[in-house]
Amino acid sequence: MKNKFLSFVFISIGLISSTVFSQDEKDLVALGLPGDNLNLYAVLDIFQKSPTLEEFEKSINNKNTNVNNLDLNNDKLVDYIKVIDYKEGNDHSIVLQVAINAKENQDVALIEIHKDKKDKIMIQIIGDEDLYGKNYIVEPTIHKEVIGTPNPGYIEVENEVYYANDWPIVVHLFSPLYTAYFSPWYWGFYPSYWSPWAPVYYYNYWGYHHHYYSNHYYRRLPDRRFFNNYYYNSKRRTSQTVNQNRISGVFNGTYEGRVYRNPETPRTRTQNEVPINRNVSPSTRTTVPTTRSQRSNIPSTRHSKSNVPNTRTTPPSSTRRNENSRRR
Repeated sequence: MKNKFLSFVFISIGLISSTVFSQDEKDLVALGLPGDNLNLYAVLDIFQKSPTLEEFEKSINNKNTNVNNLDLNNDKLVDYIKVIDYKEGNDHSIVLQVAINAKENQDVALIEIHKDKKDKIMIQIIGDEDLYGKNYIVEPTIHKEVIGTPNPGYIEVENEVYYANDWPIVVHLFSPLYTAYFSPWYWGFYPSYWSPWAPVYYYNYWGYHHHYYSNHYYRRLPDRRFFNNYYYNSKRRTSQTVNQNRISGVFNGTYEGRVYRNPETPRTRTQNEVPINRNVSPSTRTTVPTTRSQRSNIPSTRHSKSNVPNTRTTPPSSTRRNENSRRR
């Protein structure tokens, strides 16, 4: 009798595990674009928790956060993401950018921070069109069913617009002592804490971040709340190398030949939400001192390609799903 009971328990566990893995496989989604390897929900989450832009840059480039999986120049190593803040009056356009080679840079995403006339601050992160397609926009939110706030920065709900005046990094950005941050790192010269690693396949990367797509604290929108002509007309950087890699299908290798469904289209804006201001006229940017370091003090250089692995890696067995169990 005891043996029968144990057999029943093991069979039940097996059926439950099979259902869970099938559900994961069914729910796994991808844009089919390079941006699949930098989850903007996770980036915005790290941004909310960072005290400064320097710490934010360090965190998104930390291997242990499992956020950066970009290899835009196809050298089989994860790219370093530098952060640049273009400040205009009460607005910040914070650019995430990758040096593709000594001559080319590619913008990855833009964090737009806007303070309105009532000193209320709105934030959105927008994926660059070359990497995420058109209008891939994520912003913080609070679901009505959630009691309390997991992030203390969400201080007000008004017409479905959520303000983040108390985020530590926002307080820092609007401090009278703040000067616009410009990452001092560039192609071949990176901080001593940075050591690039081989990117993982998308199936494994999805496992790190799939929970963001069903959470109540961030959401996708189909359009911008505000539009920065100054950035898009004069500061946006694109790379011909990345464009050629995308057209030739270089980035498809990350999917291991699998085909995943696209994410659902974000809902349309409700009548009470704040409309987009697309008539913002660009203004002359004031000269902003940077924190660029002297080259003589720059630590290590980028690893040579002679040590580059030929294929993407998979995480250790402790973090990778058991494929055999999933297929039973």
